[in-house]
Amino acid sequence: MRSDLTGKVAFVTGAAGGIGRGIVSRLAANGASVIVADINEEGARDVAASLPDALAVTVDIRDPASIERAVSATMAIYGRLDILVNNAGVNTHAHRVNVDQFPDDEWGRIVGIDLDGLFRMSRGALAPMLAGGRGGRVINIASVVGLAAMRLQSPFVAAKAGIIHLTRSMALELGPRGVLTNAIAPGSIMTEGTKALFYGAEGQFQAKTKAFMEHIPLGRPGTPEEIAEAVLFLAAPESSYINGQILAVDGGWTAGYMM
Repeated sequence: MRSDLTGKVAFVTGAAGGIGRGIVSRLAANGASVIVADINEEGARDVAASLPDALAVTVDIRDPASIERAVSATMAIYGRLDILVNNAGVNTHAHRVNVDQFPDDEWGRIVGIDLDGLFRMSRGALAPMLAGGRGGRVINIASVVGLAAMRLQSPFVAAKAGIIHLTRSMALELGPRGVLTNAIAPGSIMTEGTKALFYGAEGQFQAKTKAFMEHIPLGRPGTPEEIAEAVLFLAAPESSYINGQILAVDGGWTAGYMM
């Protein structure tokens, strides 16, 4: 789709990675100025350099001071913040184990970034968004596992389920102030992370990939560009009456069981 985001400033976390790169590229292609925010400083700079109007900022969403610096840099250059895409997140590869065996430190790392970090980033970005009085958009990247749980990744499932209800809570609180909050729940997307698990030649669970694909009606993983298209839809001025919704972009994964 095409939409006019000219004059809008979009702050995207985790923007140096596959899905994040797709999101900033799509928003920029539709006229937005984009903040390429990532803990990977070099990666953020590389992505920003490929875009027509972009600022690279280094941010650790676990650290309120880091968030404040990144938001302050945004305001110093652009003077406004209209769209926040909370895309940064992690999962685990090494600890695909049952909940009773899951290590405390790995639980804390995942929930601390995926849920706590999203909350802190939202709080930091909302201050200038609300102060501007122009309203805005918050788009949270959740996951289908927040809608339908999967085995052996309990903290990721818990964090993504938390994001879904946090999105709804934010929609109730922020909607009356002109900020619309929605979430996207991606299914299995072809990224470096999923290649390491399923789709690469050395994928950790490559033997299960065929059965996994048989559960998805479209029979394939999605692409970062397909998630970016959904983000653009929710960021667009035309989506002005959508608030508190969870959009599954999953090839039909959560529609039901394929028998």
